[in-house]
Amino acid sequence: MNNQKSLLWTFKMAWRDSRSNRSKLFLFMAAIIVGVAAQVAITSFRANLNTSIESQAKELLGADLEVERNAPFQEELQAVLDSLGGEVSTALEFNSMAFFPKTGTTRLSQISAVEGGFPFYGDLITEPASAAQTFQQNGGALVDEPVMRLFDLQPGDSVKIGQITYKIEGTLIEIPGQPVAASFFGPRIFIPKENVEETGLLQRGSRLEYVSWHKFPEGTDMAYVDDRLDQLRDQQNLRFGYDTVDEREEEVGEAILYLSNFLNLIGFIALLLGGIGVASSIFVYIRQKIDTVAVLRCVGVSSNQALLIYLIQAAAMGLTGSVLGAALGSIIQLYLPVLVQDFLPVDIDLYISWFSIAIGIGTGLAISILFALFPLLAVKKISPLFTLRSISINLIELLTNNTKAILSFILLIFVTGYAWLMIGEFLPALFFTLGLVACLALLTGFAKLIMKGSRKFLRAGFSYELRQGLANLYRPNNQTTTLLLTFGLGVTMISSLYLTQDMLLDQIDFGDQEDLPNLALYDIQYDQNEGVNEIITSNGHEILQNVPIVTMRLQSINGETTEEIDADTTRDVSGWALNREYRSTYRDSLLPTETLVEGEWIGQAGMNEIVPVSIEADQMDNLDASIGDTLTWDVQGIPIQSYIASTRTVTWDQPSPNFFVVFPSGVLENAPQFFATTIKTQSREASLRLQQELVQEYPNVSAIDVGQVLDTVRNFLDKVTFVIQFIGLFSIITGLIVLAGSAATSRFQRIREAVLLRTLGASKRQVIKIQVIEYVLLGVMASLTGLILSLGASYLIGYFYFDIQFVPDFFIIGAEILILTALVLLIGLLNTRGVHNKPPLEVLRAEVV
Repeated sequence: MNNQKSLLWTFKMAWRDSRSNRSKLFLFMAAIIVGVAAQVAITSFRANLNTSIESQAKELLGADLEVERNAPFQEELQAVLDSLGGEVSTALEFNSMAFFPKTGTTRLSQISAVEGGFPFYGDLITEPASAAQTFQQNGGALVDEPVMRLFDLQPGDSVKIGQITYKIEGTLIEIPGQPVAASFFGPRIFIPKENVEETGLLQRGSRLEYVSWHKFPEGTDMAYVDDRLDQLRDQQNLRFGYDTVDEREEEVGEAILYLSNFLNLIGFIALLLGGIGVASSIFVYIRQKIDTVAVLRCVGVSSNQALLIYLIQAAAMGLTGSVLGAALGSIIQLYLPVLVQDFLPVDIDLYISWFSIAIGIGTGLAISILFALFPLLAVKKISPLFTLRSISINLIELLTNNTKAILSFILLIFVTGYAWLMIGEFLPALFFTLGLVACLALLTGFAKLIMKGSRKFLRAGFSYELRQGLANLYRPNNQTTTLLLTFGLGVTMISSLYLTQDMLLDQIDFGDQEDLPNLALYDIQYDQNEGVNEIITSNGHEILQNVPIVTMRLQSINGETTEEIDADTTRDVSGWALNREYRSTYRDSLLPTETLVEGEWIGQAGMNEIVPVSIEADQMDNLDASIGDTLTWDVQGIPIQSYIASTRTVTWDQPSPNFFVVFPSGVLENAPQFFATTIKTQSREASLRLQQELVQEYPNVSAIDVGQVLDTVRNFLDKVTFVIQFIGLFSIITGLIVLAGSAATSRFQRIREAVLLRTLGASKRQVIKIQVIEYVLLGVMASLTGLILSLGASYLIGYFYFDIQFVPDFFIIGAEILILTALVLLIGLLNTRGVHNKPPLEVLRAEVV
């Protein structure tokens, strides 16, 4: 027959042959559906988000230009800004305690004292809507929605900031360019800038941010504006920061890109697991079709035609699964904004991304075909002689080593290429592929060890059911490798995320440690320190530390100015360390949170000598400094000569004041300074009462409630990890689908085994018990394998990224093993239900399909 008729016959044969097997293949098609759904949902969402960022670029900034500095603008900078023209809005931003008289509660808040028409693009969304325009004229305040709900406040109530009580004009719902998550670490409150000095909060040592927003006339050359400001920073060494619309759009776009790339690769792993499921199903499927293929070869069908029949079935399964997955992913993306909206600075406009759908369908189809080729190419090796063979055939052994190597190489190229497309960089994509290969190799190795170990572990003294259950782990058609690859990898990802989150929370969960503070006060002025301490002690609380703080800047190192060092490109010095404002202290001894590393600690010195100072060890590296180097400090206009006498490590994660630079006593006592105080209160209620009394008497003093901070951090981490785990959950679902499909596809084999066992005298109860033992062992092994890998991953993450010693919670790990094992058992039993009810005659007649 000619080629056209031959191809038509092949398609008809593929259709007819699939009739009795479609239900078996559907579950593996479901694995592709889940993987493609994850891909399409994430890539479509990213496309929607990028479009939204581009269309709302000006709303991200609220202006054409934003300039900020932690001190009043220099004359040269102000002159340039004035020369640019256009509309201007300014603000003073700082943190302060807000007192709400209605409830008698306090809250550390982010205060923005605004003057002018900011935002120029986008709108302040308030309730009532008119409050955004009237709060400045009426001298009122806008208060963040979360704190309004928390304290049951209404517009018309009041808030006290410093010495001024403001009427709450409205609820602040949305600020252009700021996500809701910006309020996690303190509610945002807008007040007029006009009378901000009357609050009494603008004192020496207060952390203030001076901000200026500019809207330029249409047609303004922003490249010229960018060049003028760069000249001020680079040529005149003026310290300030600025953002244009393009820069803010790029910054936000990069952040979104990194997150979406990460989520996309997690989703891609789910798709790869689906591919493994396809390969596993085709292996079982072709194993059952060996006789059919051999008969076809006997009647003149070529090896290529036989291959093509089943390749068409695999491609059809992959294409159908990919299309359905793309449709499901397009629906899921509608719900993704609910998960991440708190972290996004724009409103998302959702639409169907046909490009993302095409990429998802193409990727799903390619994965299906590539993984299916491993068992399908073995079809070409099935000859007519196989009709006479009754022995079990290992299909993978029919492939030559060259064929397996070429297929593996093509698959690696595909995975690397896709990762490259998602990440945009080759090396990270290559590392992703190598890491995935290493993980899969470890899982495969574990599977081989389990099969070998179960064979070695089997003893004659074991019960009949246990012997049969153990034997099922290594017998032909076992599911050990498939389950460990799919389910184990999913468990590895989900558990790694959870354990890493738990590790981070453990580092800051110091609320139960008796010797640590649970309340920190700062911005205490010199003349307020005694009064604040008196209020604390009169309330029966213990002062753990009362630390003086002196602000200063670094002028020179070994006689070379910071400007000269910064301009020297051959020097490995951090510009941040050179140019930052240092908040230093003085004392005569080390704290329990500090450890001397090198040099000599000197606790006393005089003004008539070069002052010995101690520098934190990492900051020494940032400054590229050594013991004995001389440093000149600008202490609010007065130069002080010093030398590095010692270095020390600092435990930064403790809730107590820690410093990069510590001076000895006898030097800075007369310098302008303020204080920070840490306190141990008996309860959260006692802490709140103390804060209320302090804010009434000293409104400029800010308080950090450690318990409240911990709750905030937990809430933030919970939201972030939930988003990641939601995507990673697709891998667990894929693993369960592959398990279900494997059980369904090997159903005939299970029925045959059950019938043989019953023929040999086994009861129905014994057959069920054997199945339970097998799936419990599989579940325990798969979950244990995934958890072991996740423990290793969490340890490496803690060691290399967070410098934290990872200590696993074995209670949680035990609970995970029980839950995951129960899932495997449930899915396995559901898909093999009824196998013990089949009469032997059915199997002997081969009527079971």
